[in-house]
Amino acid sequence: MEEYKLIRSKRKTLSLEITEDGTLLVRAPILLSEDKIRDFVEEKSAWIKKSKEKVRKRRDKELRIEPLNRWELRDLYEEALRVLPSKVSYYASVIGVTYGHITIKNQKTLWGSCSSKGNLNFNCMLMKAPERVQDYVVVHELCHRKEMNHSKRFWKLVGSVIPDYKLCRKWLKEEGIIIISASHSD
Repeated sequence: MEEYKLIRSKRKTLSLEITEDGTLLVRAPILLSEDKIRDFVEEKSAWIKKSKEKVRKRRDKELRIEPLNRWELRDLYEEALRVLPSKVSYYASVIGVTYGHITIKNQKTLWGSCSSKGNLNFNCMLMKAPERVQDYVVVHELCHRKEMNHSKRFWKLVGSVIPDYKLCRKWLKEEGIIIISASHSD
């Protein structure tokens, strides 16, 4: 039987999560019996094994990546300042939206963001991603100018410009987290 950490709350459903250190978290309703929780964990053993392996592989990759020094980060920042505004301009006209200021940052988790005023922020580490992924992040943020949420309409709009956006999202989840970790040596 798989070891797990149990977190009970006022939720109605059971859920599983594998943390970055490989711990299995089980979130369960307050009154659900231990037997039902154990049965659920046993039933999901294949998913748990697969997910733990993904986490282990990602951690192994992260350990092999050398953190960037401040000059390398500066170069990425300057490259982003050269590349991203023209992408924003191009895709804004394709989508039919306006935008405010563009800011380049070095963030630990976000690839981009869009404020309610239309100001756009992008992570300089985006320059280490494939160009198609860069385009996807720009389009994603610009689509928030029409849909300030992640509704079906939002994803349909993203898909109308970047039909393979799901592959880009997958790349960001699997490879992007490793790239971002190289920019933060803490």
